[in-house]
Amino acid sequence: MGRAMEELSCCKSRFYAILSQNMWKRTGPAKFSLKRRIIAICLTVFVSAFLVTLFINIGIILAARKYVYTGAGDLPPRTAVMVLGSQTRGTKLSPVLQDRVEAGISLMKDRKGKKLLLTGDHGERYYDEVNAMRLYVLANAPSIQEEDIFMDHAGFSTWDSMYRARDVFEVRDLLIVTQKFHISRAVAMARSLGLDAVGYSIDQERFSGGSLRYWQFREYFARVKAFFSIVFKPRPRYLGEKIPITGDGRATWI
Repeated sequence: MGRAMEELSCCKSRFYAILSQNMWKRTGPAKFSLKRRIIAICLTVFVSAFLVTLFINIGIILAARKYVYTGAGDLPPRTAVMVLGSQTRGTKLSPVLQDRVEAGISLMKDRKGKKLLLTGDHGERYYDEVNAMRLYVLANAPSIQEEDIFMDHAGFSTWDSMYRARDVFEVRDLLIVTQKFHISRAVAMARSLGLDAVGYSIDQERFSGGSLRYWQFREYFARVKAFFSIVFKPRPRYLGEKIPITGDGRATWI
């Protein structure tokens, strides 16, 4: 009886071993095939997304290219010179913003614009890009008349700045001042809103290195966001009353 039980147990073990092998043969390749499909789908999605974002970036750069200038002497005059804001610490301008403001001052002195429009973030009491820019202009360019200096306190993004230039300050033509990594997006946005805009691409060589690579990387995705703004035309965070650029800029000094 004991020997019979041992033989039965041995037969059961062999049976389960054979069954397990057959199950692996049936399910193993299927699992492997499913993994390959998932990997293929992920790769397809990744490559498609990359190509779409690449085409958007190329499209925006090409759309703005003929309106972007690197030499101040070649710039056509416009009613307003717009300086786009950037980071500040108190009233101290970051190097990026200082370069923009100094370029704007230079263009005003060269009579490339009649009015200076300083646009940036003043959404918090203790963070104020536009007044920091204004104080820098007053301290370094006394030849620019105070009434010709306008401030846009709600330029929370490049899109908001362009939209508000048109709908709040009633600008129809303008000269945009910013660095090369940013200028194509700014000009493309402005022109999509019907503004006769040109851009002054100021030198950014002194920022070569990690900072510049980071800004360029971030700009790649910012252009994708800009594409959707251009297509859907969202309203800015804040509009407010009209302040014509032909008036007295001191009305914006707060």
